[in-house]
Amino acid sequence: MNTNKNSYIIIYSAVLVIIVAFLLAFIFKALKPMQDVNVALDKKKQILAALNIRDLGDVESAEKYKQVVKADMVIDANAEVVEAGEQGGEKAAFKLNSADYKAGRLAVYDCEVDGQHKYVIPVYGMGLWGPIWGYIALDDDKNTVYGAYFNHDSETAGLGAEIKDSKAWQDQFKGKKIFAADGQSVAIAVKKKSDVKNPASECDAVTGATLTSDGVSLMLQESFAKYKSFLKK
Repeated sequence: MNTNKNSYIIIYSAVLVIIVAFLLAFIFKALKPMQDVNVALDKKKQILAALNIRDLGDVESAEKYKQVVKADMVIDANAEVVEAGEQGGEKAAFKLNSADYKAGRLAVYDCEVDGQHKYVIPVYGMGLWGPIWGYIALDDDKNTVYGAYFNHDSETAGLGAEIKDSKAWQDQFKGKKIFAADGQSVAIAVKKKSDVKNPASECDAVTGATLTSDGVSLMLQESFAKYKSFLKK
């Protein structure tokens, strides 16, 4: 073949692209099981963080998750159990994501910490630049926050990203009440410090990150509204 012809260059380039694409696909497929394990482990750590269990190594986190999570239930909007889940749950609620949440398949992690019954509920919303999410742990009364953990895709470092990076900011949710005094309306919210009127349910916003804080507030109110039947059952 004449290597000076344009046809040679085109064929050579096409073959090279095919080979590289095949290698990349092979590597991705080979590494996917390891990636899935890492994603699952990170999710377990986030759930544990909501239960105020942090700073554990990978092995310790996996073992602790198996101990404290008694079942990963899937419920519907009427609080009926769709899937009961299991100890160290990974097969029911654990598999759900934000799309399932929007479709009405709601995850509930039934947990036990130091002999006390807790529930962990995932929450989903939008921040300033993209999706935000988190896990809220509740006491057995289903109205008092035991712990909280929040995460994000692309919030601004030092500002909106503080919802994930600042443990002190997350800790202020401890002890807050989900519902107002009437027992029906969702009261938990994030507001500017000067606007906090109900300290039993309202938390201070992240300084300089008003829109991200508003996103967290709306996320909590919408999420707990979805779970209201379960929380009031």
